Amino acid sequence: MQVVTTAGHGGHGKSALVRALTGRDTKEPEAWTELPSGRRVAFVDAPGDERSVPAMLAAAAPASAVLFAVAADEGWMPRSQEHLDALAALGARFGVLAVTRSDAADPKLALRQARERLAGTALRGVETVAVSAGTGAGIDELAAALDRLAGRLPVPDAAAPVRLWIDRAFTAGRQTVVTGTLTAGTVAVGDELLLMPAGERVRVRTIGCAGEPRDSVEGVSRVVLTLREAGRVDAGMALVTPGAWTHTTSVDVRTRNGEASGRLARRMTLHVGSAAVPVRLLPLGPDTARLTLNTRLALHLGDAGALRDPERRSIAGVSVLDVRPPTLVGRGAGAARARELASWPDRPDGALVLRRHGVLRRSELALMGCAPPPDAVALEGGWLADPAHWRSLFERLAEEAVRHATRSPRAPGVPLETARLRLGLPARQLVEALVRPPLRVEAGRVHGPAPAPAPAPAWEAPVRRLRADLADAPFAVPSAERLDELGLTGETLDDAVRAGAVLRIASDDEDADKDADKDADEIVLPKGAEEAALRVLSALPQPFTPGQAAEALSTSRRVAAALLRHLGGLGLTERRRS
Repeated sequence: MQVVTTAGHGGHGKSALVRALTGRDTKEPEAWTELPSGRRVAFVDAPGDERSVPAMLAAAAPASAVLFAVAADEGWMPRSQEHLDALAALGARFGVLAVTRSDAADPKLALRQARERLAGTALRGVETVAVSAGTGAGIDELAAALDRLAGRLPVPDAAAPVRLWIDRAFTAGRQTVVTGTLTAGTVAVGDELLLMPAGERVRVRTIGCAGEPRDSVEGVSRVVLTLREAGRVDAGMALVTPGAWTHTTSVDVRTRNGEASGRLARRMTLHVGSAAVPVRLLPLGPDTARLTLNTRLALHLGDAGALRDPERRSIAGVSVLDVRPPTLVGRGAGAARARELASWPDRPDGALVLRRHGVLRRSELALMGCAPPPDAVALEGGWLADPAHWRSLFERLAEEAVRHATRSPRAPGVPLETARLRLGLPARQLVEALVRPPLRVEAGRVHGPAPAPAPAPAWEAPVRRLRADLADAPFAVPSAERLDELGLTGETLDDAVRAGAVLRIASDDEDADKDADKDADEIVLPKGAEEAALRVLSALPQPFTPGQAAEALSTSRRVAAALLRHLGGLGLTERRRS
């Protein structure tokens, strides 16, 4: 079944057309007919008087298409234009134009007027039929045109979450009967739905569709539901699948088919489905605004609606861009948000939403009406992350770990909760999910990579070679040429001395051996030479001469004398004169 709403100036024969097509009074909860192909179509007849626009919006918003009526003997009228503006605001794209009372006047003029007005809207090019409900002329042609239209209409997803906008309701005892247009999804007897905006759970007791009782019904359909103990139910409320919609009082929208957002009234009425909700409007950009609603609505991204100013009788279409908009804090926040929204499509997808939030639960995307993007990073607990954002978070966590280790070397590792707050993540488990080598988690803290070993000093290898040279003769001091070959000269030698890796003692020519080391002016020995020399000298009969010391150390008199002088300076030996 498809659902068609009527539109047009009051008295132009909309209700007469519905009666001629269905044989039913339009005041009945269901007016439907079977088309020549066997398809069924139901009608919602909107009033056409000067106060009819809200009722027309409530009827048209959930409907699949529109049957627009213009009388041949009156032509285009003020309510015709108001209804067309309302349909344009809602983004209506499918319909049939019926020129009524074609028996009372030539329909050509009215047809030309209507086509000119429709040319600037998404309804341009719709099929047109001249009819007379009084004589029956053209009714079969109208039914055929509606049949062709129904064959072109999109088929909704039967597995989609339910949102049934209620346009009629009455209560009898403990039961409430509601009528509305089911746009998508499936409702079955026994289903539990949420009644919005109250948020109360209600149970479906019976279902009627096309005059027949049903165990279940799929959208699009006009349905009559009996609810058990639903309490107060009014037109404009909605029955929705629990846990499948965002219940919000604040939305960011794109405005269209009207004035720039800055010129719209600050207080307007938002029409979505059969609901009419007063809102406060804050302009963001030329075609974007934030709406603060005075009651909760169950919405998805991409939902279409209309903003109406009853005083100025102006109307603008809106598309919902964000059902969880960020708080605007600080100067320039509104302009920054407008720049962000400027590039968004009218129906944001899961990839854009996940990129906007960085990390979300899969269920949160569903609440917004978005499917998870295929490249999302799937995490435990039903979390999803935008790939680029996830990589950025890892880099930031690594930086935090290094920064923390630098600031607090005695308490390495960032506490998980601290890391969560610094990264702006909603759950601590996400910090743990971020950790991978070279990061690690120990005792509730995130540790960074182990510090890289410091490069070996330049003197290390030459000193190692020096030790190898002196392994068998610890006090056989190398010559200047040999030190040069070892690479232990200049700054390298100075650095080794400062590091305590070698012992350097100035030579005294007075004590030099006339036959050895004439060209050596300093003595270089590995670290520990003092202790080794002291052990050897301690074993000699005391006192001893420099020559005896040289013989015991297996070195030259010059080296022995320099060592004795050095040890004496340290208070380890004592010089006695004979």
